[in-house]
Formats: sequence, C-alpha cells, structure tokens
Amino acid sequence: QVQLVESGGGSVQAGGSLRLSCAASESTVCMGWFRQAPGKEREGVAVSASAVDTYYVDSVKGRFTISRDNAKNTLYLTMNNLKPEDTAMYYCAADRRLVCYSPLRFQERGYNYWGQGTQVTVSS
Repeated sequence: QVQLVESGGGSVQAGGSLRLSCAASESTVCMGWFRQAPGKEREGVAVSASAVDTYYVDSVKGRFTISRDNAKNTLYLTMNNLKPEDTAMYYCAADRRLVCYSPLRFQERGYNYWGQGTQVTVSS
C-alpha cells in the first residue's frame, strides 16, 4: 500500500502562486495531481512518469508545472497565475502501472493510491 500525504494548499488571490507537495511512502512509476471542485467530478490536472514524461490538461498548460524529486519520493505541483476556476480540493495519485502512458492517465480509475487532499482557494 502506497501512502501519499499532500501539503501546500491555501488561499490566494487571482494571479498568485502556490506549490503543492506530495510525499510518498515508496517510489511509483506514475504519479499525478487531480482536483475536485464542489459539485463536480474529480479531474486529472497533471501527471508524471519521469522528469521528462509529463502531461497536462489544456486548462493548466503554461501555468502549472509538475515535478518530482525521486530521492525524496516527493511530487510537486507549482501553480502560477492562478484563477478562481482553479479552486478545488487537490489530490495526489499514484500507481505502479504505466497508466501515465495510457489514455487513462487523467482518469480517476487509472490510479490505485490516493492522498487525503489539500484545499486550494483562489479569490477574484
């Protein structure tokens, strides 16, 4: 069982920045960030299979950067130019399979391990 612990959420004004962290109990091939706004389904935001194999949904391209420190088993999400529509609970996800390279990379059912979430609130 992979344990994931997120941190770094908070409240910022539009245009601001935040950096989320996800500490994993062990290394996994695929790690990613998802988010869920009230009344909406959980959606994939960015996933990473390695330092160079990263994928983003269109709504965050150019604003969010996913990165990982393999020595620390830690995943990061640097979020710049935040918008009110980015407001959501952000979840870290991981899986030992190569889901990052599949059409399931941004789908919740592609991942077996989840953190408890960290809230991001962006005010206008």
